[in-house]
Amino acid sequence: MDYGRLTFIGAGNMAASLIGGLIAEGYPVDRITACDPAAEARARLTDTFGIATTDDNRTAACAAETLVLAVKPQVMATVARELAPALAHCPLVISIAAGIPLDALASWLGSEIPLVRCMPNTPALVRTAATALYAGPGVSHAQRVTAERILQAVGLAVWLEEESQIDAVTALSGSGPAYFFLVMEAMMAAGRELGLAPAIARELTVQTALGAARMAGDDALDVAELRRRVTSPGGTTEAAIGVLEAGGLAALFAAALRAAESRAREMGAAAGGPRT
Repeated sequence: MDYGRLTFIGAGNMAASLIGGLIAEGYPVDRITACDPAAEARARLTDTFGIATTDDNRTAACAAETLVLAVKPQVMATVARELAPALAHCPLVISIAAGIPLDALASWLGSEIPLVRCMPNTPALVRTAATALYAGPGVSHAQRVTAERILQAVGLAVWLEEESQIDAVTALSGSGPAYFFLVMEAMMAAGRELGLAPAIARELTVQTALGAARMAGDDALDVAELRRRVTSPGGTTEAAIGVLEAGGLAALFAAALRAAESRAREMGAAAGGPRT
């Protein structure tokens, strides 16, 4: 696997996860460069992966065939405008910054730059991410393949038909790990109240979550059928599910995701800057 020289602008956790995943899959170390103003961040990547690092975004961008923007949304406009003069060769640019729409990126980088926007989530840190991608109109088939395989280095990658769907993705999978952590917190607390030792409650909860996720991913049956098969009539699971349904769990999750999607749209409008 080699898609030419790959440059990361930003050397935080998500960039490190992608770099680690790519190298584990055989991407040539000498074709990856990471840029960051923080010497400590650069040293960490060099020590961990043996890649080249620099604090000179423009020079690194000039040599890049694919550029991954992995900086915080609040500094994206400044970073992108600084990069623009170095992108005359029109490399593929992949943005993993939350809330920054493609038209804002195009206004800063140049309208001719092929752009892909994506929304990975934090399980990328353990290479089990769920990522949605959206390609701008100037992205070729080969560049779509490149973007997809880069994100697949840390997990699942799927394409969206509309950029506006990224707000829904943010609500579902972008914020989703926190929902599961919250459920796990509640289960652990309930287990302790039932008399289990904290360590036992934690181990059983985490393993149960892992097992359920693996069954849902591996089984041809949908999750509703898997739930029904675990829920014996008149049994303990039915008693628990009845309480959750009576409490409006499904409606509560629907309301929660709507709130997250609405907030994602608000943040995108605030962070997106000028439109073309």
